[in-house]
Amino acid sequence: MVEQKRLLKSAIPGPRSLELHARKSASVASGVGTTLPVYVERAGGGIVVDVDGNQLIDFGSGIAVTSVGNSAPRVVEAVREQVADFTHTCFMVTPYEEYVAVAEKLNELTPGSHEKRSALFNSGAEAVENAVKVARHATGRQAVVAFDHAYHGRTNLTMALTAKNMPYKQGFGPFASEIYRVPMAYPYRWPTGPEHCSDEAFAEFAELVHAQVGEQNTAAVLIEPIQGEGGFIVPAPGFLARVAQWCTEHGIVFIADEIQSGFCRTGDWFACEFEGVVPDLITTAKGIAGGLPLAAVTGRAELMDAVHAGGLGGTYGGNPVACAAALAAIETMAAEDLCGAARRIEAIMRPRLAALAEKFDVIGEVRGRGAMLAVELVDGGGSHAPNPALTAAVSAACHQRGLITLTCGTFGNVLRFLPPLVIGDGLLGEGLGVLEEAFAASV
Repeated sequence: MVEQKRLLKSAIPGPRSLELHARKSASVASGVGTTLPVYVERAGGGIVVDVDGNQLIDFGSGIAVTSVGNSAPRVVEAVREQVADFTHTCFMVTPYEEYVAVAEKLNELTPGSHEKRSALFNSGAEAVENAVKVARHATGRQAVVAFDHAYHGRTNLTMALTAKNMPYKQGFGPFASEIYRVPMAYPYRWPTGPEHCSDEAFAEFAELVHAQVGEQNTAAVLIEPIQGEGGFIVPAPGFLARVAQWCTEHGIVFIADEIQSGFCRTGDWFACEFEGVVPDLITTAKGIAGGLPLAAVTGRAELMDAVHAGGLGGTYGGNPVACAAALAAIETMAAEDLCGAARRIEAIMRPRLAALAEKFDVIGEVRGRGAMLAVELVDGGGSHAPNPALTAAVSAACHQRGLITLTCGTFGNVLRFLPPLVIGDGLLGEGLGVLEEAFAASV
């Protein structure tokens, strides 16, 4: 068990981490970047221990992956047992119960009481690609509509769906065709103010699809119920539900990308539940398996079953070890009420972040839901101009003080907070104190 205590024994990064980073630079492709070059030896709860013995508070969860912690007991035991039984057969060759059990759980947990089917994959990007495949095959249409500030992955199709050029798309084109982009209901930056955002964004969305694409040509509308890499943007109230209803009216598949927001992260099992939105297809990954690589597409049986046998799959998709980890992670989420834990984290963090915004006018907005929270940094003095330099400086100051933080946003000016859902209140409070120190040192 990792001691739940922040401890700095050296500078961040320390000498052993610097040595390993030199080896990384000499052996790993430079395109694989590193946010914080401290090399991890152990982790658990809300603490990451590096090779120099430093113990850092984790406000990143490996980008919303280790929601149950880095070494959750149920996950560790399930993986140990499964590895001893077998590590791989390929489900498409000789199947196994673990894959079926995960599919059953997903069909049960995802929104809606309709009959569902699931298919398992390796990564979030792969899940998105397969959701698009299902939508196109089932509808016989080609066009896919995505939103400003969206992030959906790093493969060719998902880069086309992603709205941010650097670092995700620069120099990697040409990209997949029949992708169309529409405005996101982004209240903080909506030109006529947040009170008009939902109505006007929906009107623009519907008009653009009608004029530029044609409803009859549109296979799917793909949206993150809370945008992730784009800046933790929470759509204006009602927008998500109106888009989903519009899709139903036009026979268009509504796909919810819950890869970052799913599995208790926002205080519900899935973020779209907050407004009672039931997607036709939902993509999941990240928090699903306690750190092991697994992803899924879950959706209406008539859509998922429209694809011919052999049309979905992959050698490693639904690996038995990852499936065992997922079943144990889901059991942990239910047994420890991690939806409730996410709401408790918000109840602690949001007032502290709001107080920080009162103190520092460079914080333009505090937003998010559950344990998926963020602050957007601007120039201050009433300006909404993005301030990516200050964002980077505050994050670096957090790192130096032993707090792992992440940045995001189309403009690189958002600090996002994704603590493990099992983090203790004391550690959470200490991390927020470090964040305040970082602001004081950087502004």
